[in-house]
Amino acid sequence: MNTKTIEKILIQVQKGQLTPEAALGEMGNLGFEDLNFARIDHNRVLRQGIPEVVFAQGKSPEQVAIILERLALKNPLVFATRAQKDDLDAVKKLLPSAIYYEEAHIIAVGERPEPKPDSGYVLIVSAGTSDQAVAEEAAVTATLLGLRIDRLYDVGVSGIHRLLSYQDLLRNASVIVVVAGMEGALPSVVGGIVKCPVIAVPTSVGYGASFGGVAALLGMLNSCAMGISVVNIDSGFSAAVIAYRILNLTQRK
Repeated sequence: MNTKTIEKILIQVQKGQLTPEAALGEMGNLGFEDLNFARIDHNRVLRQGIPEVVFAQGKSPEQVAIILERLALKNPLVFATRAQKDDLDAVKKLLPSAIYYEEAHIIAVGERPEPKPDSGYVLIVSAGTSDQAVAEEAAVTATLLGLRIDRLYDVGVSGIHRLLSYQDLLRNASVIVVVAGMEGALPSVVGGIVKCPVIAVPTSVGYGASFGGVAALLGMLNSCAMGISVVNIDSGFSAAVIAYRILNLTQRK
């Protein structure tokens, strides 16, 4: 439930078109809808600024479709992460306008918000092409949250001159999300040449001793560059949400 929905209900009560008891029923005592297999948090948008986002992995395609359908009734834009083609097929049966961002594995339903022209932008940086799927999850999530973004891909430390060729782009960003696997060194380099917040995303890309991204995660946590925040392995979504909160806080001030 968003502020426009609540305002509409309150106006109906004011005009006598709806009783207070009926209004309470519309809003829901706790703001969630029980579907037996899921309890949808319709009021999350009021608390956090964005609606509940569906984590599709581990759910059946039918469950993903039903949850998105119920969320879409009360929100102008909803989406699911870690979604596959089977999920999209099920969603399109209920929501034909659904869009699938294949590389990011995201299904979106609704109207994408336009970024504010005077807002800052989020720069998504990836070390290698193998990290691009995680980088795209961050990029698409940020876009769906209404942020301006730019991409700078395949600029890892094995060819550091590639990164250094784009210093203007780096220094003009409001927030930088850096996605890297292997030894996870790229966030330290970026963090050492910019003054904006840097959010590091370790990926599971790498050979055996990378331990599925643990080596990159530990490298980022032990970065010698100041002020780098680190999210979980392969969690481009989390990095984009943090960037959204940073920029929202800055704009409110």
